[in-house]
Parts: sequence; structure tokens; C-alpha cells
Amino acid sequence: MADHLRHAPAGAPSTVRRPGGWRHHPATPPLGALAAAIAASAYLYNTDPHQSGHWLPRCPFNWATGLLCPACGGTRLAYDLLHGDPVRAFHENALLFVASPVLLWMCGRWLVEGLRGRRWRPVLGPRAQYAVLALAVVWTVVRNVH
Repeated sequence: MADHLRHAPAGAPSTVRRPGGWRHHPATPPLGALAAAIAASAYLYNTDPHQSGHWLPRCPFNWATGLLCPACGGTRLAYDLLHGDPVRAFHENALLFVASPVLLWMCGRWLVEGLRGRRWRPVLGPRAQYAVLALAVVWTVVRNVH
């Protein structure tokens, strides 16, 4: 089998050599995501989501049901962290606040592997997927039962 057709084990970085320039380079998606995150952070830094009258979208689940979804408060959480207020950020969405270091590590690894010329995708086994789903459901119920 040709070297470029071999697959790395699940979760392991795989080196990809494809012709086509920068658009097919493994670092392009994480660098694009980083650029979008920087632009969104710059906009969010000057836009207070705690007040109305801005271009930030409302959560469709909250709009349709009036309930908080597992990610509701994420924009306010990011705003509070950008302004150095971790206590207020924690109160916006405690689960996302606690999960933030893991999510940042995953994004950082994606970027580093891309810059090294390798594609990386996190792989969750079935048990982990069920655990994440169960945690999201429990968190949704807990935040909506006052």
C-alpha cells in the first residue's frame, strides 16, 4: 500500500502529503479557526452580551422553549473572561467554565499538529460519547429546575 494511503490509529496524528498548496495543508483549518476566534473575541470585547441591542444571536433552543440549553451563557462567559471576571463567568455557565481548559488544550493540540503537517482529530469512544450526552442532559435539567 502506498505511504500516502495508510491511516494512523484512531486519535493519532497522521502525516498528510497532498499537492494543492496551502488550502490543503493540515494547519489551514486550525489557523482559520484561530483567526475567526480572534475576530470574534475582538468584536465580543466591545459588545456587552449582558445588555440588549447587539448583533449577537439568541440561543435557538432558548428562543423556542424558554429553557436554558447546556451551552447557554457561553457568550456571556467568554465576555466575562475577556474582561478578567472569572467569578461572573463561572456563574454564567459553570460546566463550560470547568470544561474550558480541556477545550483550549484540544484546540491548541489541533493547531500544533497542523503546524507540524499532521491532521489530528479527537476521538471519543462510545462510552465517552454517552457520558458527554448524559452530562449535557443532566446539566440542562439542573440549570432549568430552580
